[in-house]
Amino acid sequence: MKYKNDNPPATSWFPFQANNPLHLPHFSATIFFGRKKKKTEQSINPQKMESGLKPMDAEQLRENAHKMVDFIADYYQTIENFPVLSQVQPGYLQELLPDSAPTHPEPLQHIFDDIQAKILPGVTHWQSPNFFGYYPSNSSIAGFLGEMMSAGLNVVGFSWITSPAATELEMIVLDWFGKMLKLPEEFLSAGKGGGVIQGSASEAVLVVLLAARDKILRRVGKNSLEKLVLYASDQTHSALQKACQIGGIHPENCRLLRTDCSTDYALSPNVLNEAISNDVTSGLIPFFLCATVGTTSSTAVDPLLELGKIAKSNEMWFHVDAAYAGSACICPEYRHYIDGVEEADSFNTNAHKWFLTNFDCSVLWIKDRNALIKVLSTNPEFLKNKASQANLVVDYKDWQIPLGRRFRSLKLWMVMRLYDCYSTAIFVSLFSSSAPSNDETCATKLNLGLLDAVNSTGKIFVSHTVLSGKYLLRLAVGAPLTEERHVNAAWKLLQDEASALLATLW
Repeated sequence: MKYKNDNPPATSWFPFQANNPLHLPHFSATIFFGRKKKKTEQSINPQKMESGLKPMDAEQLRENAHKMVDFIADYYQTIENFPVLSQVQPGYLQELLPDSAPTHPEPLQHIFDDIQAKILPGVTHWQSPNFFGYYPSNSSIAGFLGEMMSAGLNVVGFSWITSPAATELEMIVLDWFGKMLKLPEEFLSAGKGGGVIQGSASEAVLVVLLAARDKILRRVGKNSLEKLVLYASDQTHSALQKACQIGGIHPENCRLLRTDCSTDYALSPNVLNEAISNDVTSGLIPFFLCATVGTTSSTAVDPLLELGKIAKSNEMWFHVDAAYAGSACICPEYRHYIDGVEEADSFNTNAHKWFLTNFDCSVLWIKDRNALIKVLSTNPEFLKNKASQANLVVDYKDWQIPLGRRFRSLKLWMVMRLYDCYSTAIFVSLFSSSAPSNDETCATKLNLGLLDAVNSTGKIFVSHTVLSGKYLLRLAVGAPLTEERHVNAAWKLLQDEASALLATLW
């Protein structure tokens, strides 16, 4: 590939900036395919589309994809003009769109007009620099380009033979990522373990719970399912409870152990030991422990080393859910938050939160891949092939719930190559607001009022949680476009709205 004027794009560029050198409509490349070469800058023939858009035509793709990239780039240039939280009412879109699908093709510009007038008002803008709710869900130019390439190739890489590059790139890139996190070698693909990209941390915890369940049942007998007990803190993501429901673990055997401010809402090893002891005395079987690095409500970090030793002494599967904060641990100053990960059987982090990789890209590493394969593998005749039958390759269909899978490793690969991951600005802060009142009911009402008042302005979006019975506001900072001025403006808005709210009490 040759670049215009023989100069490659600049290498120091922001994660998402509309006038970036890689803004595709202004990018000219010579692409060699077979013996022909074509310039990506083409004159647009207005008659070309009269016969309608074909399912796949290279020139129509070139023309329309450039328009789409322009539309998206313009969106990012004007993203601060939109209310961060959508202000529409439930069912608004039914009033704006027809009851049935169109019977004739429509011009792309008409669809752009509808997106602008009807869709964007119903969007909560997660990539806005003023989005401070829930957790970061980062986009970047590199992630966007990887997503575009994945969509363009459109492979369904469920096994090695269906697209060898999709499988092998995923193995390589996840080994890179694992080394950046300084994970134990047992998690890398050269040994018995390895990494796999799941759609979300919810899928990751489900598949490892199923692996842990079957592993223990092979030892104690299938009739012991009702005796299996799982442990986590009450700050653990609700996905764990859903995994228990799917995996047949009895709800009364899910021990979500209480935490409080004395441990910064981390799971206490003493509390865990006591719970396990009580269950063993009652004839139950401890089989799974989930620790969290960065809980959603409070960004609590469980003590992995101590918990891992408890899990090992009780022959329990130890899973670390670092979906929220794990990516930050590529930075040496934050690596200590996952000290003790060597005790874990599985480890998960979401690259689509802090690692500038567009959703979805949840990375799961496991020390013993056969534990997943035993519980998730299927081998119908139409999927059999020589490489798989000879155990020469990895087939990721056996590491996940669905059969089909996208070429998601392209996004991660491009992020790692186009950015210096070690100097990526990764940070998060937690702001808790508590009204000045000894009356918890009054305080809750005030904080509810403050949340509604702030979000209804459309200037920022924040979310809430409840800790130790107190209703708190959360302000999570981490969007690529967010600058110090946005955080300062959010703080001022909170102060102004809180002052106005308190003035009504006097």
